[in-house]
Amino acid sequence: MASGGSYRNGTQKAPSSLRTSSSFKSKLPPSASSNGRRSSSAIDAVYGRVRVSVRLRPRNAEEMAADADFADCVEQQPELKRLKLRKNNWDSDTYEFDEVFTEFASQKRVYEVVAKPVVESVLDGYNGTVMAYGQTGTGKTYTLGRLGDEDVSARGIMVRSMEDILANICLETDSVSVSYLQLYMETIQDLLNPANDNIPIVEDQKTGDVSLPGATVVEVRDQQSFLELLRVGEAHRYAANTKLNTESSRSHAILLVQIKRSVPGREADFSAETDHSSHLSTNYKPPMLRKGKLVLVDLAGSERVNKSGSEGHMLEEAKSINLSLSALGKCINALAENSAHVPVRDSKLTRLLKDSFGGTSRTSLVITIGPSPRHRAETASTILFGQRAMKVENMLKIKEEFDYKSLSKRLEVQVDKLIAENERQQKAFEAEVERIRLEAQRHVIETERNYAEALKDEKMKCQVEYMESIKKLEEKWSLNQQKPTNNVRTGGACITEEASELKMLLQNEMQTRKAAEEEINKLKDQLHKFTKPGSAGGNSDILNLQSMLEEEIRQKKRLEEEVIVLRSQFSQLTMEAGQRTSYLDRSRNGTGLPGLDSLSPLRNLHCKDATNGERSSITNLHEQVGLHRILSLLESEDATVRIHAVKVVANLAAEEANQEKIVEAGGLNSLLMLLSNSEDETIRRIAAGAIANLAMSEANQELIMIQGGIALLAVTAADAEDPQTLRMVAGAIANLCGNDKLQTRLRSEGGIKALLGMVRSRHPDVLSQVARGIANFAKCESRASAQGQKAGRSSLIEDGALTWIVQNSNNEASMIRRHVELALCHLAQHEVNAKDMISGGALWELIRISRDCSREDIRSLARRTLTSSPTFQAEMRRLRIEL
Repeated sequence: MASGGSYRNGTQKAPSSLRTSSSFKSKLPPSASSNGRRSSSAIDAVYGRVRVSVRLRPRNAEEMAADADFADCVEQQPELKRLKLRKNNWDSDTYEFDEVFTEFASQKRVYEVVAKPVVESVLDGYNGTVMAYGQTGTGKTYTLGRLGDEDVSARGIMVRSMEDILANICLETDSVSVSYLQLYMETIQDLLNPANDNIPIVEDQKTGDVSLPGATVVEVRDQQSFLELLRVGEAHRYAANTKLNTESSRSHAILLVQIKRSVPGREADFSAETDHSSHLSTNYKPPMLRKGKLVLVDLAGSERVNKSGSEGHMLEEAKSINLSLSALGKCINALAENSAHVPVRDSKLTRLLKDSFGGTSRTSLVITIGPSPRHRAETASTILFGQRAMKVENMLKIKEEFDYKSLSKRLEVQVDKLIAENERQQKAFEAEVERIRLEAQRHVIETERNYAEALKDEKMKCQVEYMESIKKLEEKWSLNQQKPTNNVRTGGACITEEASELKMLLQNEMQTRKAAEEEINKLKDQLHKFTKPGSAGGNSDILNLQSMLEEEIRQKKRLEEEVIVLRSQFSQLTMEAGQRTSYLDRSRNGTGLPGLDSLSPLRNLHCKDATNGERSSITNLHEQVGLHRILSLLESEDATVRIHAVKVVANLAAEEANQEKIVEAGGLNSLLMLLSNSEDETIRRIAAGAIANLAMSEANQELIMIQGGIALLAVTAADAEDPQTLRMVAGAIANLCGNDKLQTRLRSEGGIKALLGMVRSRHPDVLSQVARGIANFAKCESRASAQGQKAGRSSLIEDGALTWIVQNSNNEASMIRRHVELALCHLAQHEVNAKDMISGGALWELIRISRDCSREDIRSLARRTLTSSPTFQAEMRRLRIEL
């Protein structure tokens, strides 16, 4: 490693013992002190060592699979600027460099450390070189020539260098021109003009400078035109697919940037001089120009034929690449050892880089390596090349010359005109800004006044409505206080009397039924006696008995129907009586105003007890009468009997223990028939609720599908207008949406369209069930996509559900909002839906969910979905959004 005090950007003072006559790196041009330029160019010369940085490429997919059981062959210590190359499991070699970049180093940091000091020197009038060297496939082109079209953070050194150059020059007085070349099979070709495929190298005999007079030179005025030149050049560069690299460069790419800058201090001196002696044209002295040349070299990667698999013409290309790199290595060795002879003319590559190694250029070299232990030999060779290059020293010289073209009074007049015009425009601009400010201020004042008036009117309106509501409540409360006792007595008496009458009627019916059963048993015994062999003349009696028996059976059936209806009515009245008694007790005690009792938790407790009592009564009814008899009443001709029977079945279906029995007894088929044939809205609503309860079981879901229940529910959804009926139907379809096996049938038989069509109701209970069904369907689709069973866009998006989902993702109702948020997250998990969701505005809702959702699981799911989707990530980068 070189030692001693170092300047910024790695330059060092020349040691007193440095030889100046043995190699071309230390020789001064013979005319350096006698030509027309300033003699201070040689006086100001400083020695600068070649700066070498090493960059490690991360493992690629092939290496992760092939080298999964092996450690990397290199170990980095970036804080110490050291790199260890493993020989085996217990021994390694340590090397020091000017900078060590890990596989996580950003393109920006690599540029600022490797190339930015060189670019600053070029802007100051020095020559500079930035070069990438390494094995094929280790990231040289990525480091140097990446354009960054898709990701601006991936821009390479070429693009970033031009950005800095254009940002630090004045286009009116300075100029930037570029040439883009490639060295292919020892021929220099113009990448900006492919027809110019054999450019000669011309060397100045006096100064030793190398030039390419046949190359295309294009002046650059902005970054966009420079990027277009790079794209044209990259399109003409030779590349091929090898075993080591799918886009292996088969030529060395060389970007030449020529910069001409005027020296600000000299221009000031010149201006002061011309102010005092403008009448003497002989006293005019032109300003000084500094010329800097930046050379960016993307070397083709070295490769071993047995690893790269090159053959035929690609083999010849590999030979040419390796020969030119070998010649460069020989020159580096000779310079590092201060050899008397440097074989510069062995290759056109070394002739082009003559000024970069041992010449007057500030040079920065980045060597790229890979982590794979299979390529340890190539990695070691690259590291040793960098170590030798660090020993090479260049003599940096600034280049200045007079700028005669800028000496013109016509330009001074033009500048004065432009200054005057600029002043006029500035004045006009300030006047326009003031006018806009005053107009905006006037609009703001007017808007604030209108808002204050509207707010005042709305406040008055709310106060009036509030006072009217308070007045009505006070009137109701006064009326209730005047007659509390009468209401309690009358209501309680009516309920008690009605319940007593029903109870007596029920007991009478039961006694009648018991007597009828005893009579039937007697008739059966008599029939048995008459049918014994040997009985004579009993045929007519037998026929009479049979007719009497049939009549008794019909009467028994009617009595059973009446008993069931009476029991159902008795249970319902008992529950209502409990609720009303509780309410009247509370009114009597003055615990609340009438009309507001629904807010009391006591009523909820009574309702719950009453409901439990009703279910207990229904369970006892089911055990006493029998499920088959209850189901047979669903076909009764009496509408009242059918309503009470379907209520009993619906309540039984709410308990999981009864569902299998109901299905085995044919209850599902009977409910579907009621839903299809009945015109009574109450029966259809209760039947749909019973089907929804049965649809909670996966086995029942498949039976519903087989018996055409999906299509029947869809028809009911289209015909019904009652919100409670729609809620029951939506709940049944929502349960079916959670079955992975029914996804295709649900859509083909109109279930999804029916679910989406029910949003017309706008009732919160209906919308809650619709949102739950959409969330279930989206979850099943996401699971099928993850398992590879579904490809293409979501059926929900194809059916137009995305708009409604986005609109209700922030709904005030928590149940609707929660289901919709889950549906959005499940839809976003399938990458093919991403573009539709971005165009439909769902991305913003996902970002809101990931930040503001009250539930941690949904918030984490949204954040995980956004970070795992490349499409969402690209859009958020474009919008500059961070999670």
